[in-house]
Amino acid sequence: MNNLTTQQTIRVSKLALMSFISFFGLLMMYSNLTDYPANYEYVAHILSMDTTRDKLRYGYRAITSPMLHHRIYWLIITLEVIYTAFCLMGTYQLYRQLNASTEAFHDAKKYALIGLLIAIFVYYICIQVVGVEWFNMDQSEAWNYADWATQILDFIFPALIYISLKNEK
Repeated sequence: MNNLTTQQTIRVSKLALMSFISFFGLLMMYSNLTDYPANYEYVAHILSMDTTRDKLRYGYRAITSPMLHHRIYWLIITLEVIYTAFCLMGTYQLYRQLNASTEAFHDAKKYALIGLLIAIFVYYICIQVVGVEWFNMDQSEAWNYADWATQILDFIFPALIYISLKNEK
């Protein structure tokens, strides 16, 4: 442990953060694929806006087609698979370049950064912007995951900034 430098610790911390996010992505994929009916029900209620307070006022925004519910849910699952795959590749690339030059380690971040950006798209654009702002998910007592998405973003966005910094030598 005495031979571990601050710069090596920074590199290891970036690798660790990516492994945490990759693990989270794997768990999300597993949950969505193995418990499809329960997660589909969530998506269907949000899209249908059947549990929101101002359903009559904003009902024109609702998507009530079960076929579209399934397709949108599969789009979300696909995006989760893609961001997890990029995060896993990024984690592996960081691991491979852990003791390489500063330039090589920095270049190894590209897959990780792409994965993190896609994750931000899923949890910010899909859930926070579309789910909350368009489908009024925050007005549903039973089907409101806005706080959950915020907690994920509160981890992923700073991780994106930290990992992208070129401060390791």
